[in-house]
Amino acid sequence: GHVPCGLICHPDKEHVLYPLGCTVVIQDLDSKKQTFLHGHTNNVSCVVVSRNGVYVASGQVTFMGFKADVILWDFQKKELLARLSLHKGKIEGLAFSPNSLYLVSLGGQDDGSVVVWHVGKREAVCGSPASARSAGSATVVVCSSCRDEMFATAGNGTIRVWELDLANRKIRPTECQTGQLRRVITCVKMADDDNYFYVGTSSGDVLKVNTNNKLMTDCGPRKEKFSSGVTALLLLKTGDLIVGTGGGIVALCKGSNYKVMKKIHVQGAVTSLTCRGEGHQFFVGTNQCQIYRIHCVAFKEELIATCHNEAVHDIVFPSRVGTSDLFATCSKNDIRVWHTPENKELLRIVIPNMTCHAIEFMRDGKSIISAWDDGKIRAFMPETGRLMYVINHAHSLGVTAIGATSDCRRIISGGGEGQV
Repeated sequence: GHVPCGLICHPDKEHVLYPLGCTVVIQDLDSKKQTFLHGHTNNVSCVVVSRNGVYVASGQVTFMGFKADVILWDFQKKELLARLSLHKGKIEGLAFSPNSLYLVSLGGQDDGSVVVWHVGKREAVCGSPASARSAGSATVVVCSSCRDEMFATAGNGTIRVWELDLANRKIRPTECQTGQLRRVITCVKMADDDNYFYVGTSSGDVLKVNTNNKLMTDCGPRKEKFSSGVTALLLLKTGDLIVGTGGGIVALCKGSNYKVMKKIHVQGAVTSLTCRGEGHQFFVGTNQCQIYRIHCVAFKEELIATCHNEAVHDIVFPSRVGTSDLFATCSKNDIRVWHTPENKELLRIVIPNMTCHAIEFMRDGKSIISAWDDGKIRAFMPETGRLMYVINHAHSLGVTAIGATSDCRRIISGGGEGQV
């Protein structure tokens, strides 16, 4: 959930894609069947799908000074087509041109370059430093909606529109003028007719930039800006905007004056907004690993997928026969109970700012016992998640392992200091 614009609805309207660690997940929206694209050696930092749905591209992070790969995939065959290696450290952003002729990749802060790749030939056309030396680094890239030879990059105090000169193998930037405004750009969305694009900022406002004269034509909201910054944008056919914020707000704004018409609150900061089909519904991804489906007319959120957003430390099934439909997992901040046939979360037990290292179902099914890094053993009711009892000071360096005898009368625990 931490990857900006990581959740993407495929043009076939039947699949969503998102990164999960070193893999890219393709999930069928109806059957929930998942396919994994394996090939990256470190965490995936960005994902993009071509407009025709044929190609998927993903970039990764790597160690400083080492090459970070961009991988081009065939969506239908779920195969790796090419590994494109030029950037160092991190791939910050990717974008396909409208006719899938070119792929534009943006390197991270240590790399600082933008490269145009020829998709058919699987080779680099040309590259250039992504921003001027006097400006900050570029973090987002978007391609034109109509022309293969135009794209835009933006970031800390920089907004640039680029033109590809294929004959001379050069890309030429034009700096966009924003007057007295100085902003850190967090997301960018190009209009369907290419005449302008919108950028969201960490200050909580949206700027509208003309692609022809490279001037900022409008910005808003004027009075009450969005708290925690604008982190994701979606442009509707009506000209209105869907705005996602770092404060977990998803708002429908009027395109003319940025006035909020409808808004809802989701759990976690919004990192992705993606349209399904013509925009009758869209999906929201947050940094707390929540995926919501929202219908534009009703504007009500429906949670369709959720997951831990930290490392999973333990997975247990109940020891009673016939209860394999349930299992429990634990991570930082929470314990979750899942229903296997429906791939659905049934219960979430939250203990903020604590890490659960191990869990166990009591054999009689009356409690879930858990081992925590604050040295306590906590027992919860499996149906409601209500706390039953706490064993304080069980271990001095946190409880790292836990088990129970078959008669449910004794608990065995292991600690970070080596004691059992």
